[in-house]
Amino acid sequence: MTSPYVVRVAEDPADREACLAVRKEVFVVEQGVPQEIEYDAHDTDAVHVLAIREDGVPLGTGRLLYGEAAAAKAGGDPSVGSLGRLAVLRTARGLGVGVALVRAIEEAARARGLTAVDLHAQTHALGFYERLGYVAYGPEFPDAGMPHRAMRRAL
Repeated sequence: MTSPYVVRVAEDPADREACLAVRKEVFVVEQGVPQEIEYDAHDTDAVHVLAIREDGVPLGTGRLLYGEAAAAKAGGDPSVGSLGRLAVLRTARGLGVGVALVRAIEEAARARGLTAVDLHAQTHALGFYERLGYVAYGPEFPDAGMPHRAMRRAL
């Protein structure tokens, strides 16, 4: 049984490092995404959220891009944020961590006055996001060598 966890905005450098470590484990190690495309310039100004166990062990992360950083991903609409880099460690899957992270990112988007959140989902994760109210649009496309679909949820 895993200890209870909290989800919070990553505020300090240690939180940010925990977010990047989770992404490295899930995307680079587990899924084979090249490290040089996993991390980008948006990591410095994105809102990162972190799921962390009571004992301090990080379980998952995600990030919100907004403003100019999100516009290119969200069709140029400044009122739409971009949810991305959602990652939950294998040992924490099935515990509701992903749902809690998505809801925390949506809350951060609302707090910034955004009206919707877009994301690019790996096709195997479409059902997860659909259960949270996201609707797929547009054709399937490759990203980091994996099939994705664009999805959006109005807030």
